[in-house]
Amino acid sequence: MPSSLANTPPPVVADGDRPSIVNCVAYHRTGRRIGDIPLDRIGETMKDPDAFVWVGLHEPDEDLLERLQEEFDLHDLAIEDAHYAHQRTKIETYGDSLFIVVQTAQPLQGRIAFGETHIFLGARYLITVRHGASLSYAPVRRSCETAPELLALGPSYGLYSILDFIVDNYMPIVRDFREELQELEQDVFAETYKRTTIKRLYDMQRDLMNLRLAVAPLQDVTNQLVRLHANLIHEETRVYFRDVYDHVFRVNEATNAMREMLGAAINVNMSLVTLGQNEVMKKLAGWAAMLATPTLITSWYGMNFHHMPELNKPWAYPSMIVVTLSLMGGVYWALKRARWL
Repeated sequence: MPSSLANTPPPVVADGDRPSIVNCVAYHRTGRRIGDIPLDRIGETMKDPDAFVWVGLHEPDEDLLERLQEEFDLHDLAIEDAHYAHQRTKIETYGDSLFIVVQTAQPLQGRIAFGETHIFLGARYLITVRHGASLSYAPVRRSCETAPELLALGPSYGLYSILDFIVDNYMPIVRDFREELQELEQDVFAETYKRTTIKRLYDMQRDLMNLRLAVAPLQDVTNQLVRLHANLIHEETRVYFRDVYDHVFRVNEATNAMREMLGAAINVNMSLVTLGQNEVMKKLAGWAAMLATPTLITSWYGMNFHHMPELNKPWAYPSMIVVTLSLMGGVYWALKRARWL
């Protein structure tokens, strides 16, 4: 390797005052870290055939992306997507480079906050551009640096580490939602209806739908990385991408299962609410039927006529009371037997 890089101490990144540049690091082909470099030294570093560069950005502006485009000869369409974000999960080939979009997800106050990571992969460079909710990839970089024999596989191993980190962050979200659903089951089967329960179930179902839209296309992305792009994906890293594919498949299956469970919980909750309302209506109808009996009999005595049964016979009035109560008792017994009361 050129002595200018080998003997120079790690320089301070010239763009360090720009928060959008998280890291810009050069590595030797053996996997050893050469050091941080400023953007204006990327071209000099890339002249060394034994070096590759890993750049990490967070919501960069258009000028910064244009600088990177000049340094790495990136495609205009990929740069445009990386700047505006709001892209679907996908993998695209531009000449001798790959452009990958991956949806990221983080739990935030009981909801799922979604973001995006745009990845440019070349034979000797790896660029990550984070937008929205996403954890820093600094731990991923440090983990790779502790295993130089694996980082020696090149930028494709860094790509695997990032994808594995993103996918690993999916599973705790599904697990947390499963645990919350188990807690909500008590409210689902509660005697009283809670509007907040059905609202929370709907919010969870919507978030899991968005998570599925993020995870499902990632199966195709990882499948391509396992089988295709021989000029960019080191053969020894394909087994690692196959492991990521397996994790993505498991997350997708778990997400689908959770969505079905949430849908069933919503249907059960609504059915129980409907049954509860029907029980209330049955009881109200039963008591109304009981009250209708004395109402019908006493309404006769509100009529204006001379021959009232209890006027001439002293036992007629008590008899009418007994008959009324008997009829009410019969109605009550019939309704009780029918389980309306």
